[in-house]
Amino acid sequence: MAKIVPQPGIMDIALYEGGKSKVDGVSNIVKLSSNENPFGPSEAAQEAVRRAVHEMHRYPSTDHTPLRTAIAEVHGLNADNIICGVGSDEIIHFLCQAYAGPGDEVVHTEHGFAMYKISAKAAGATPVEVKETERVTDVDAILAGCTKKTKLVFIANPNNPTGTMIGMAEIERLAEGIPPQAILVLDGAYAEYVEGYDGGAKLVEARDNVVMTRTFSKLYGLGGVRVGWGYAPKDIIDVLNRIRGPFNLSNVALAAAEAAVKDAAYVEKCRAENTRMRTWLAEALMEHGVPSDTSTANFILARFADQEEAEACDLFLQKNGIIVRRVAGYNLPAALRITVGDEASCRRVAHTVGLFKAGER
Repeated sequence: MAKIVPQPGIMDIALYEGGKSKVDGVSNIVKLSSNENPFGPSEAAQEAVRRAVHEMHRYPSTDHTPLRTAIAEVHGLNADNIICGVGSDEIIHFLCQAYAGPGDEVVHTEHGFAMYKISAKAAGATPVEVKETERVTDVDAILAGCTKKTKLVFIANPNNPTGTMIGMAEIERLAEGIPPQAILVLDGAYAEYVEGYDGGAKLVEARDNVVMTRTFSKLYGLGGVRVGWGYAPKDIIDVLNRIRGPFNLSNVALAAAEAAVKDAAYVEKCRAENTRMRTWLAEALMEHGVPSDTSTANFILARFADQEEAEACDLFLQKNGIIVRRVAGYNLPAALRITVGDEASCRRVAHTVGLFKAGER
């Protein structure tokens, strides 16, 4: 009897590992491993969910018009150029499914989000990893890594897990320089944390080869309901909608996201508090001899002397009820990614790292 096998390349995909949420035998856990908003969703979003549960027997909208309209109004965009998905991950997957396949290449940076490689392989395409410069996206390296086979180029700006970002002039140079058959995808999962940054939306409107993705999982505090969106030229949106499931987002998720994006005061409050505590945490860790690059997101990439020290610190933090994220899988074995939590959490992690560096292991 013939053995049933998956498509070529599927078994080469390493399973995605999310941030840990518990430590056996340890209580009073502070989870700083998944870049979640420590304040959760706004009250407006919570109330929208409470109302939406009464419509759980109804199928949701197939075109997400109310949410797309709300996003467009808040960000000054064209609703017809917006597509919604189950997190921005699904938009990334759509792009690979629609535009890359066997014989094609998908370019990403060495410390880029794991889903770029996973989605490329799932589509049968070949992921191509290019170097960064001191943990910052290197436009020249990306352009050098492009070939006639390149169909997609992914960069996260700000980047996860480094927290660094490049300016619009460099992004524009990249969009201009990639091969004519390729699409530049600007992953803006953390764009809301950068005051005055549009995530590349204006560049999308100015060109036919740029797509922007965004999420409600970070600043908006809706990671648990999974809503993301993309902004792209109409021709690309038309392609992606042909492979999008008709009911890919639930009524509950749609209602929560629509209320969240409209709550400007809550968004600003969360952004301001993240900026305050991000600066404090970076400085506190530096005082303990743990440097980090200037972060523009809601986490800090804490760097240690080597992998051994980073892993030892992680184990010490876990023993003390603090969960952060190891990032060896992102080619950063000597670093730990630490989410910026509320003030109490930040003070707790800084104090514990200080104890570790002082020799209390």
